[in-house]
Amino acid sequence: MGADWDPKQYERFRDERSQPFFDLLALVEPVRGGRVVDLGCGTGELTRVLHERVGAAETLGIDSSPAMLARARELASDGLRFALEDIAAFEPGVRFDVVFSNAALQWLPDHERLVPRLARLTAPGGQFAFQVPANADHPSHVVAHAVAREEPFASALGGYTREWPVLPPERYAELLDGLGFERIHVRLQVYVHRLRSTAEVVEWVRGTLLTDYERRLGPERYAAYLERYRERLVRELGEREPYLYTFKRVLVRGVAPGG
Repeated sequence: MGADWDPKQYERFRDERSQPFFDLLALVEPVRGGRVVDLGCGTGELTRVLHERVGAAETLGIDSSPAMLARARELASDGLRFALEDIAAFEPGVRFDVVFSNAALQWLPDHERLVPRLARLTAPGGQFAFQVPANADHPSHVVAHAVAREEPFASALGGYTREWPVLPPERYAELLDGLGFERIHVRLQVYVHRLRSTAEVVEWVRGTLLTDYERRLGPERYAAYLERYRERLVRELGEREPYLYTFKRVLVRGVAPGG
């Protein structure tokens, strides 16, 4: 697959990226002695917070990035462990009192099928909670795909541009309701990030969305792509210091039937 996730680049905006996690966690009720899974645990720091806040006896954090897991495994302790797993193929053979995912499901396609499959990992009366970005219409994302359609990048990518699988907020409510979930909470929230300049938006997106193109382009071609992206994005947004980066996210939580 080429380049792996870069934990240092991702954590450049640690506080801004972590706030949605805490907002989602605030929707989750304690499950003293319960079993929890964190789908897309990243470097593990927030998984440890999840584990402690809900009072779980066992928490499993999974991620498909070896670099992220190398960091996460340093935090493993009694009851908290991490494993290299692909969410798309995750079949644990058990169900969980909390199925939790913070900013990971947007990397997987077909949420119409994905969300019901993951919801079924929830034990009767358990909680399913996830958060996904909903900022595909912002220039930071629109320009990334526009540059991917330019030459020489289009040929190098074989015509690939990243599709956006995130559904409208109301659709997630409908999916959970159709599965019998109760006390469903779904909201679209705008996060306000005050960056030092327009150019910092590039650094933000480098830690997430652009990693997909980095993997596919290779170092030299990606460097050229990144320069073109920076040029087009700054022109689109204008040179501003500071820059107010508004970022939309969908937060979802529901309680499984049968509790």
